[in-house]
Amino acid sequence: MHKGKARGLRLATSGNMVSFGSFGLQSQEFGWISSRQIESARRTMTRYIQRKGKIWIRIFPDKSVTTKPAEVPMGSGKGAVDHYVAIVKAGTILFEMDGVEEKVAREALHLAAYKLSVGTRFVNKQ
Repeated sequence: MHKGKARGLRLATSGNMVSFGSFGLQSQEFGWISSRQIESARRTMTRYIQRKGKIWIRIFPDKSVTTKPAEVPMGSGKGAVDHYVAIVKAGTILFEMDGVEEKVAREALHLAAYKLSVGTRFVNKQ
């Protein structure tokens, strides 16, 4: 898969509204979020709400990132797949939560935001 280029304003036109739960974590920047970061954020939220309520993960890491070993000469093709990332635009809802009170959801999503490589904000369903 090619890297691609981020062109224009890079604002999300779909996936930018809280649809399933009552509270959400919305990205404020363009960036790549790795599958490890998503899993780490999910674990943090689940532990904080003590497995009450429900969590939706709205992003999926479907872009493969390849690397070549150190000190390998140029040529001989593309490297092997190293990890997967999700491409996130500004305004994309990353996670949603329901079944817990707002104070708990706000803190759980705040802790999850520390695990991510993009700036985020807490949003309510409108």
